[in-house]
Parts: sequence; C-alpha cells; structure tokens
Amino acid sequence: MLKIFIQQLTKLTMEHTDKKYKGVIVPMVTPFNEDLSIDLKAVKTILDTFLKKNTSPFLLGTTGESVSVSGKQKILLVKSVVEYLNKRIKVYAGISDNCLQESIDKAKIYNDIGVDAVVAHLPYYYPVSSDQMVRYYKQLADSIPCRLLMYNNPFTTNLSIPLEVMEQLSHHSNIAGIKDSERGMERMDRSVDLCRGRSDFVYLAGWAEQSAYALLNGASGIVPSAGNLIPNLYGDLYESAIQDKSQEAYDLQKKVNGISDLYQKDRNLSQSIAALKTVMSVYGLCQPHVMPPLFNMDISEQKQLEVLIKAGLDDLNYKVK
Repeated sequence: MLKIFIQQLTKLTMEHTDKKYKGVIVPMVTPFNEDLSIDLKAVKTILDTFLKKNTSPFLLGTTGESVSVSGKQKILLVKSVVEYLNKRIKVYAGISDNCLQESIDKAKIYNDIGVDAVVAHLPYYYPVSSDQMVRYYKQLADSIPCRLLMYNNPFTTNLSIPLEVMEQLSHHSNIAGIKDSERGMERMDRSVDLCRGRSDFVYLAGWAEQSAYALLNGASGIVPSAGNLIPNLYGDLYESAIQDKSQEAYDLQKKVNGISDLYQKDRNLSQSIAALKTVMSVYGLCQPHVMPPLFNMDISEQKQLEVLIKAGLDDLNYKVK
C-alpha cells in the first residue's frame, strides 16, 4: 500500500514538474501614479513579493486593466518587468485585442522584449461560432514567434470556448495551454483530464476559489488575482497541493478565499479591481489608482475597506508582509 501511495505521489509530482508553464501565475495589477502613468517603483515592489515564492506575473490581463492601458504604456510595463526580473521567473503578457493584427504585432514586440509566453482571449465584439474560434486561434498562433496560451473568460468576452474547441486547438504546435476562468466543476474536471499526461498543453485554473481542487486533480497552475496581495500564501497552497498534502491545501484555500472576499464580496469585477488596489495601497504595494472607465473608490469607502481589511486579516491570523 505504501509503495502504491509513493508511486501515485511521484506521478502527480512529475506531472507538475514536466510542465513548462506551471505554478502560481498572478494576473498582476498595473500600478499607476495619480496622473495615470505607470508607477515603475510599485512594479518592482510587487515583483519583489512574487520572487519570494517563485510566483510569475501575467501582465495585461483582466486584473491588469489591459483594455484601458495605452500601447506605449503596455510596452513600458513589459520592458520594465522583463528587465527587472532578468529571467529569474517566467513572464506572461496579454495580447488580447479585437483586431487580429494588433494582437500579432504585440506578440512580436513582447517576444523581442523577452516574455516567455503570450496570452489571448477571443475578440469580444462579434459573436463567433466554434469554427470561427478555431480558425482565429490557429491564425494567431501561426503568425507569432512565441508560445500562445488561450484565455477563456466569459465574464468579459461573453464567449465561452467549448471543450471540443479546446481539445482541437490543444494539438496545435504553438498553442501551449489555456487559462480558464469559467466556473463549473464538470468543465474543470474534463479540462484537467484533457491535459493529463501531456507536457505539450497545460490547464491553468483561473477560478481562484477552486485552486486547491484544481491542483490536487492535475491542473498545472493557478491564476489568482489575490496573488497580488498574498503571493506567498498561494505559493504555500501550490506546494502543498503538488506534494499531495490535500488537507493542508484545502485549509490554505479556505484562508485565501476569506482574504479574497474582503475585496471581492458584493462587488462586481470593476469595483473589485479598485478595491484590490486600495487594499494593496494599505500595505504599501501600490497606489489605489485605476484607469477609466474604472474609478478609484470614494475616500469614505476606502476608509471603511481599510478597517475591514485590517480586522479581517487579523481574524485570519495572516500578515501580508
């Protein structure tokens, strides 16, 4: 019995080890100064917290306000991150755009800068069929010089990538995996099964509340927005999961969910991004500024949230720094 357990544990650990894209990948906020220029000092501060637990940044995703950041600002951010990290951890960068050529151009620029992979969700203006999704991703993957990760996020695109489409695209030589933020246990189970035993295609769970479950069942990585605030705690969760310490992983999951609720509960996506930055500002990680059409929390709301956060983290017996 012990021998079988060790074999199963070794197999699970090897599945994670063999994957090129894995671990905790944080959808990093884009820190701004009051004039909405990129806060380069805060960029380094945030990255320093990632380095402590070997967590990687995913730049210019939903949490990074990618659709609101100008092209010049995006290049500045990517350059600053790649140069500062200097290959110490992987860097992922979002290239999503409604214009295919714009996505291709960004991928080429970011590749030249030195990112490890690019990430793209579907264009979201027109409704598209499964066949159109396949053709779009194939054309994008065929046209760029770096590895591509698909991004399924129905909350922002109003489009869900069917599992049949994922399976078909998973065999494209330049498509390395998918970051999936769609909810649903059956979908997650089937997605993980699709990637099981493969080193050429990874499943990264964007449903942060189920990070432990996803990892324990074979997901290669997790993409939690609260990783901006508590990357070390998510790093511990990941390590526990790949070592098959399930109870420890689920205990950590309960803790990170409680911390996430402090800025997400009863807020929509736009409000939660502003709230997350407010929380981060309390701990000196960045300023609370967001880019229009998002707006900073009112001062009174900020004060209320600061009190709630400090009390909440004390109750959870956890310190951010």
